[in-house]
Amino acid sequence: MHDNPPRQDNPLWASGPEIPRLTPAEVAERGLTFADLLLLREHDEHPGLRFEDSVWTWGEVVRECAARAEVLGELRRPDRPFHLGVLLENVPEYIFLLGAAALSGATLIGINPTRRGGELAADIRGVDCDLIITDSQQRELLADLDTGVDADRILAVDESAWLERLSAASTHSVRVAPEARERSTRLLLTFTSGSTGAPKAVICTTGRLAALGAMNHCSLTREDVTYNAMPLFHGNAIMACWAPSVFTGATFTMRRRFSVSGFLPDIRRFGATYFNYVGRSLAYLLAAPESPLERDTKLRIAFGTEAAPRDRDEFARRFGVRPVESYGSSEGGVVIRLSPDSPPNSLGRAPEFMNIEIHDEHGKPCPRAYFDERGALVNAAEAIGEIVNITGAAMFEGYYRNEQASAERIDGAIFRTGDLGYQDEAGFFYFAGRSSDRIRVDSENFSSAPVERILARFPGVKLAAVYPVPDPRTGDQVMATLELDAGVEFDPAEFGRFLARQSDLGTKWAPRFLRITAALPVTATRKIDKPALRRESWLANDPIYLGAGKTPEYQRLTPLLRAELAEEYALYGRTPN
Repeated sequence: MHDNPPRQDNPLWASGPEIPRLTPAEVAERGLTFADLLLLREHDEHPGLRFEDSVWTWGEVVRECAARAEVLGELRRPDRPFHLGVLLENVPEYIFLLGAAALSGATLIGINPTRRGGELAADIRGVDCDLIITDSQQRELLADLDTGVDADRILAVDESAWLERLSAASTHSVRVAPEARERSTRLLLTFTSGSTGAPKAVICTTGRLAALGAMNHCSLTREDVTYNAMPLFHGNAIMACWAPSVFTGATFTMRRRFSVSGFLPDIRRFGATYFNYVGRSLAYLLAAPESPLERDTKLRIAFGTEAAPRDRDEFARRFGVRPVESYGSSEGGVVIRLSPDSPPNSLGRAPEFMNIEIHDEHGKPCPRAYFDERGALVNAAEAIGEIVNITGAAMFEGYYRNEQASAERIDGAIFRTGDLGYQDEAGFFYFAGRSSDRIRVDSENFSSAPVERILARFPGVKLAAVYPVPDPRTGDQVMATLELDAGVEFDPAEFGRFLARQSDLGTKWAPRFLRITAALPVTATRKIDKPALRRESWLANDPIYLGAGKTPEYQRLTPLLRAELAEEYALYGRTPN
């Protein structure tokens, strides 16, 4: 790596420690990378990071990042991709490694610890990891897995090999690698998954993350305090909280992992003015007993995705802050934002720089949706189509080593989301499901295929079909239908014990609803008819079992339980199919 150029070469340095309000386009025009944004904080003595009882100024954060950048440079092998896997909880080391990747030109891959066994190993192999940084506890998840990473290239941050290297590197000045100055350098690979079951790694360049820091700043200022408890392997944490904090100079605070009981004490202790969330996080927070202290905070912004409208209303009532939401994806090709005048259950409108349309299967715009006097969609067959951005292809940087999947997102200048929706006469968009066979639980995407493979191991299973059904509040729940061999009696207790023994079962993968049927429905081509299964959901006449959630225990769905579930769906304005 080379020493930084003189400060006058930095187009923003003369503006002082708070970066001017630049648009993403202006960030691109000036050729700024995320390394540039970090370097603007090098001499900034404003608090930059708070974690538990520790505090670092922004200048100290940059120096910690720089020390790790030196170590990464020393460990880099010229004949291998400069790809760094990180398997850690939300700890300062993760933040310092994010900055180190930006300064050294490395590509950081956030390893998802909710995946297990062979699926986890395939994730790591598929992105050409050459080095993994973890800790002694998390490293146990990698034991006996074929990750493609040599054992001596898996380093634990709480062990001597890493600590000695870091100590030696801490004496160096802040330096930046030449490739870190190139906007096209890959900075992040963020895992997602599609309908085939094969994981995909979304590319985010250092130029794109710099632009996202500008685009997602949500009116933050240097005096704000941001709070993140979402996992750092997820794009929401980095793109909606960390990057905007660097861009604005706001103080970034975080928690090791999301905690309902820890949220309010953290918000009050840190003096947080902003926090980010995904999916059911608000629902979990609102399940806690109401406290008068919820109004005694400095919160002014809550930003996230996929919360139920009722939960947003209730959060506003209890905390005095109305959450701001947007619809988007890690791929970056589409953004739709809620506004105060958005109708209930809508996604909102697209900002001016997004050319969003709803297209039918022939690529033609769908007619606008209209509703009856009760608010029910009347012309669903014509109005529902795929959500696309007709000029969004250039915003998508592709999936790493997956040209086929990348091509499926692109149609000329068009970016295709793979999600279904419709648009009303006033221009508001609505989500209508997923065109691919994906499941989204607690804002984690995964495919049914690997879950089906696990369920097929259960003795007596002839066929297994896994598919999403609506969650009562937001997102999906996992439902599975099993066709058993002739004469086999289903034992729910043994099934629960079986799931508990499956080391490769992701933490979100266990079915919430389980249906036992004599024969799975099939199409004319003898494929399992999952649309029919989704329509029937847990309302089918077959025996249905309800999972307990975090523990793999199942009970028969009685008429009383069915009625309670139906009431919950009605309360949040959703249907089970």
